[in-house]
This record gives sequence, C-alpha cells and structure tokens, in this order.
Amino acid sequence: MTTKSGNLQDSIQQAGDAHTMLWESQSPPIVSTPVTPEFTNWRDEQQAWRRTSVLFDQSHHMADLNIKGPDALKLIRNTAVNSVENWQVNQAKQYVAVNEEGQLIGDNILFRNEEDEFQAVGVPPTINWLQYHAATGGYDVEIWRDNPSYGRVGNPKVYRYEVQGPGAMDVIRDAIGEEVPNVKFFHGTRFTIAGKTVRALRHGMAGEPGFEFVGPWEDRDAVIGAIMEAGEKHGMVRVGGRAYLTNSLESGWLPRPLPAFYSGASTADFRAWLPSDDIDSGVSLGGSLHSKDLEDYYFSPYDVGYGKIVKFDHDFIGRAALEAQVDSGRAQANKKVTLVWNGDDVEKAFGSMFHPGVGAKYINQPIAHYATYHYDRIESGEGNLIGRSCHTGYSANERSMLSVSVVAAEYAEPGTEVEVIWGEPTPSSKPAVEDHKQVRIRATVQPAPLVTKARTEYRSNTHVTA
Repeated sequence: MTTKSGNLQDSIQQAGDAHTMLWESQSPPIVSTPVTPEFTNWRDEQQAWRRTSVLFDQSHHMADLNIKGPDALKLIRNTAVNSVENWQVNQAKQYVAVNEEGQLIGDNILFRNEEDEFQAVGVPPTINWLQYHAATGGYDVEIWRDNPSYGRVGNPKVYRYEVQGPGAMDVIRDAIGEEVPNVKFFHGTRFTIAGKTVRALRHGMAGEPGFEFVGPWEDRDAVIGAIMEAGEKHGMVRVGGRAYLTNSLESGWLPRPLPAFYSGASTADFRAWLPSDDIDSGVSLGGSLHSKDLEDYYFSPYDVGYGKIVKFDHDFIGRAALEAQVDSGRAQANKKVTLVWNGDDVEKAFGSMFHPGVGAKYINQPIAHYATYHYDRIESGEGNLIGRSCHTGYSANERSMLSVSVVAAEYAEPGTEVEVIWGEPTPSSKPAVEDHKQVRIRATVQPAPLVTKARTEYRSNTHVTA
C-alpha cells in the first residue's frame, strides 16, 4: 500500500522520532464532523437526546471497510479480542484489536451483513489495521473502503443515521408505518422507509433507546425526508456536528486513544505499509501529558473497560500478552472513569482571557480538544501522576465540563478528588496552541458512563429483549 509519498515509518524517521512527528503535527483538532455544525444551537441539541429524540448524521466522520469472502470471518477471528462464536447475520459487535504486546489499537463497530460479508465502521486506526492484515495475511477476501468525508472527494457510499432518545420509538414507528419489532441490543433487522430497504441496528447512546439506519447514498434523500417528517410531530431535534461528538462524554466511550502502532517492533511492518499521506500518518498529539516514551500514551483494553469483550476462546494477535496481564494483575491496575471538573476552577481558567497577561489555554466548546489525540495529566493532591484524561467537553445536561479518563484503580472510587493539569508544559508549533500557562483544575471521579440509565437500563428497554 506504499505510495510515492513514502510510508509512516519514513515520516517518523524524517521527524526524528514518533513523538516529535505527532507533537509537532500541523493537523487541526477534530472538534466537529463535516455535518452542519449546529441546526439550532449545540446546548439545546445536547439536551434533546434526554428530553425528546434526536437525529444524528453519522455518514461523514467514520471510515467504512467492507470485507467479503470465504476468509472474512477468519480475518476477524485472528485480529479481534472478541469471540466470533454464535455471531448471527444482522448482528453487530464492538470489534477491539490489540498489538502483540497487548496494547490497544482501537475499536470499531463490525456488522455481519451476510454469512461471508462484514462491514467495519469507525475512526481510521482499526480500519487500517484490518485492511493491512487483509492485504498481507494471505486471506481470501475482497474489500472496499470509503474514507471519512475529510479524507475523500465526493459523497459517501452509504448514508448512516441514528434516531435515539426517550421518544425515538415513536418517530421510528411513524417512519416505518408499523409497530417497532422487538430487536435485541446490537442486533439488526430491515425496515422499509419511503419505499427503500433500510438496514437497522438496535442501538443506543448515553442510555437512550434508538436505531441506526444504513443504506446506499442514492436512497438518502428519500429516507431522511421520511424520518424528518415523522419526527416533526414528536419534537425530534436534528443534531449538528458540534454536539454530536459530546454524546460520548455522557455514554463513557473513549473515542480516540492513541493507537499502539506508532512504535514497537511488532508493528514495524504495519508502519512500512501505511502511506505517509494516510489519515493516521498526519494526526496530532497534545495536552499536558508530554512524554517521549509513546508507551505512556498506550492503553490495555482492560484500562478502557473492554475486559468484558476479551475472550480467550480463540487465537488472536496479542492473546498471550493479555493472558499475562490477567495473570499478573495488570488487568486490574487502571479503571475508566468520568471526571466532573470543578466549575469554579473552569470559570477562573476560562475567565483569564479577559485579564492582562498570559492566561490559561483556551477551552474550546463544546469539545475542548486542540489535537487529534488529547492527553492531560491527572494528579493526586500530592502532585503524583495517577491517570490520563483523554476526552473532554461540556455537557449542558450535566452543566459541567466532563472528561472520559483512565486512573489508577485506587483512585477510581466515585467521589475521589483529583486534579487535571490543563495546558501544555512546553511550546509546540501546533497552530491551535497559543501562548498560555498551565493551570490546575480540580475534578471529582464519577463512574463511566456517568448517566445511570446508560449503565443499567437501556439494554433492557421495553422495545428490546436483553
């Protein structure tokens, strides 16, 4: 897959090392999707997914990789920590991959559309990882790929919409013209909307029920028109790109851990395969955590709450390393949490821009990132590094700045007080980083997901069988 522009390893060598390449990258932060930023305003759009129902446009910010052939399931089995037993057609899984050292590459949603056909949907790292192994592993598969809109010219191959919220089923019932059938969580069915066949996945984000709809792009206008018409009388709100990315703050999903393929011997062939003009070759790294050792940015799947997904019923890349983590107790060392930032401290940091002198780093709203991969130090009251804050933004539902974070297990008890270091410790050439000073912001540890319903109720919603 190398091109005339070289490969990822060439880019690393030209920069001097991987950390420098990422830290000095000129790529902008991903703080919105190529969808309309706001249809009304992002505060009302956030609140609508708890009050009525919302329509998410997921057609533009994710990559699609379609895998078809006799070895499609074998490819997935060999690269996924997941079990692939009893995987039904029209069922989806949260595919999770690691490298040989048991460090997280990332996750995506993997649909089984037919017995021998699967479609992976997500941000590029695991899409590239699957495509690499399909291309180099001798698998009998055919693939097609569609990049996110920011990495492609023209329209997507498929549309992807989601309706969710307390009133979602009312909207969907009217759109399909009949009662919504019982469908298990993360299982699928097919609906007819506006005369078009639509794949539908029983889904839910931030604890509210819903379905995700997928079909060919040429059917988009008819399908979206019918959904909008059905939603109008039920108070459905269309969510723009700015609010969309904050949904995961409440649902507790960590969308962008740094994929563990920028260093290490086991991923050297992957770096030589990935073109230097690929999306993953041009991303940026920022935040108050600054370390030349990229392993300080990597996670185990156990760190981010994927332990329940790991199944040792098959051989897969990284299995031995994960088994060793379990045996040694490393799998219990860290825990994913939500940090609720202290309002007074946030107000003081934000307000510093209205006073003379160098102030705190500007806090973007509603997503606060200023790099593709954002890592802030979490410290104890004694100033010790105890965790990493990786996904930060404002929730109008919680009236708070929140961050999805990973902390040492002994600090994971809800109510524990910690401090987040906001701002970079050293100058960089990143365009989004102005002259500023670091500040300490108090935060309180809470569960991830933060929303109780997301942790306990929505998989057994009355419209589904758990």
